[in-house]
Amino acid sequence: MPYLYETHCHTSEASGCASASAAEQVKHYKELGFSGVMITDHFFNGNTSIDRSKSWEEMVDDYCLGYENGKKAGDELGMTVMFGIEYTYRGTDFLIYGLDKDWVKAHPEIMELYVPELSKLVRSEGGIFVHAHPFRQVDYIDTIRLFPDDVDAVEVYNAGNRQDVMNERAEWYADSWGLVKTSGSDCHHLSQDTFGGIVTDEPLNDIQDYIRLIKTNSLSGILRAEKM
Repeated sequence: MPYLYETHCHTSEASGCASASAAEQVKHYKELGFSGVMITDHFFNGNTSIDRSKSWEEMVDDYCLGYENGKKAGDELGMTVMFGIEYTYRGTDFLIYGLDKDWVKAHPEIMELYVPELSKLVRSEGGIFVHAHPFRQVDYIDTIRLFPDDVDAVEVYNAGNRQDVMNERAEWYADSWGLVKTSGSDCHHLSQDTFGGIVTDEPLNDIQDYIRLIKTNSLSGILRAEKM
């Protein structure tokens, strides 16, 4: 029996461009037949809804509400909800998995690190670093930057990309450097009807199960451009 998981999802609690709350997102994915969701809200250097005049600890507490509210809803619905971060470096986005709220609170310096430095830190702590929609071309991304030596995987399908060629180029990127391939919906709104995701042969109990599958390149498959 295959299991389907969303790897890239935003909530109105922490992402400034999202209209769906965490509870609404989790309920929606449950209805679509997903087994779980990774909440990856925009971090403070992206399109965040967090008040950046607050202290670092207060900001992190507010940021994690999307995940925490989603986790509560998931527990009630029998859905696995996992924590992630969408981190932005000058318009270039990365999905980070394997950290938690306490870790983020202890590392305010992550806002100032260059991508290879941040990747090294995240991976040294047992996390993984995934390049999200690497070839997206929109007005807020001034340069396409590639970091093949610093990522564990590449998001080769992103449902939020406006042109197929953006995903095709991401596929080329992963193939050229032998990088693990992932997929995500980049979902912000309940009105979205096209989805990505990963397929596994075993249920994911927590984010460490996902990290293990990425590190061993053991995903069963990925979902691409599927209307649900």
